[in-house]
Amino acid sequence: MKVCYYYQSFVGLHQILKDPHYTDLIIVSSIHFGLNKEKQPHIYLNDNLPHDPIFDKVWTECHALANQGVQIHLMVGGAGGAYDVLFKDYETYYPMLADLLRNKTFISGVNLDIEEVVHLSDVYKLITDLKKDFTELDITLAPVQSSLESDDPGMGGFSYKELWTHMKDNIDMLNVQAYESFSYESFETIVKNGYPPEKIILGLESGQFTKDSFKVALGVIKKIMSKYPTFGGVYDWEYLNAPPLGPKDPSEFSRLMKSVTCDDD
Repeated sequence: MKVCYYYQSFVGLHQILKDPHYTDLIIVSSIHFGLNKEKQPHIYLNDNLPHDPIFDKVWTECHALANQGVQIHLMVGGAGGAYDVLFKDYETYYPMLADLLRNKTFISGVNLDIEEVVHLSDVYKLITDLKKDFTELDITLAPVQSSLESDDPGMGGFSYKELWTHMKDNIDMLNVQAYESFSYESFETIVKNGYPPEKIILGLESGQFTKDSFKVALGVIKKIMSKYPTFGGVYDWEYLNAPPLGPKDPSEFSRLMKSVTCDDD
């Protein structure tokens, strides 16, 4: 079972660097596309260029973690968008993403968080091109749980079941935004709808659980593991406030989640 964090606050990963073996994956968030003040097209990490010196510590720490076996992925999109701009001028913006991946060789995957209405054919092309240009790259998606519980269109305006049917051999994991109901029942509904348990990383938001209620989240994972031992994993959005300790020590989340896989009591 993988334990993962989305990482957008960039407060420093020193607590994970001290003892990285509890953490499997850091997802650096998030990439967008657009024009600068001079109306020139650029790729952005949040509000700045990825090579801006303000990110030097981010990349240095991620590189160090990668050298210790922690995977580093790059999230594209999310609530801030990316795909409307990307797909309208694909020949301009896709090479920028490809160049970033070539430059940051320690990045081993791309997480596609599609929260704008897009054409499914454009998603097919993006996944196909990434797999063609980076044969070892992991491709993961970030659907909301309702998009996998049923076959109805999700936030991207397309059916994830249709996408999965056509592209499952090129999709490594599904990082499910289980923010409405982080529960065993939701996970089982997704599995019964045709998605393999080993491909699902069930996600929670930091605010879903307090220090006192975090044992509920651990219980959910324990119940899933007891029936689906190949379960893919769990993630937290976002690192800084990861339960149960939040900014005091976000890495406690991974330590406790990993303990579930070792404790059969």
